[in-house]
Amino acid sequence: MGDYMRIADVGNALTTILRKDLVPEIIRSEDLIGLCSPSDKGDVSLGIYLYDIRQSEGFQSHDMIALSTNRQKYPSSYYTLYYMLTAYSNSDLKFRSEEEQKILGRVLQILNDNKVLDAKTLEIKEELGSMDLRIESLSLSSDEKLKLWNMPSVPYKLSVFYKIYPIEIESTKTRNIRRVTEVDFAVKEI
Repeated sequence: MGDYMRIADVGNALTTILRKDLVPEIIRSEDLIGLCSPSDKGDVSLGIYLYDIRQSEGFQSHDMIALSTNRQKYPSSYYTLYYMLTAYSNSDLKFRSEEEQKILGRVLQILNDNKVLDAKTLEIKEELGSMDLRIESLSLSSDEKLKLWNMPSVPYKLSVFYKIYPIEIESTKTRNIRRVTEVDFAVKEI
């Protein structure tokens, strides 16, 4: 079922997969990896920020879904989620950049090894829908990255950018229909 919780489920799934492979070797605690805005990161070592949601045009369906012989549901819509992952280190200034680069290097490795999120990979049932989710790295220009950072008083921190798709959001709208039950033919001779 593709309900409205799907977007949060994907964020949690991404957090879970990163926690599984980052803790405790690179980051000491699971609590230090979380969903947050770069402007409100708290004490995290790896912040996962959903910065955009766009409709996935290539996955749209216009066919109604039959619920019963006299009821149909409107088709699902599909979306692409865009994430910025930023590493934060609390170590001494002379080691901080190196620690952040280690975190990001491991994140790149983990997400490259897990380009598909499926029920088996995440050990979940059907929370993320029937379609496997794709994870792709984004290649953004420096200007695009600075615009996304959007915190004038805070210098930009090196971040990596990914998109995850297709995220299915099912429609809750239904309609009643009447099926043809009789056909009456009349033939006239002219």
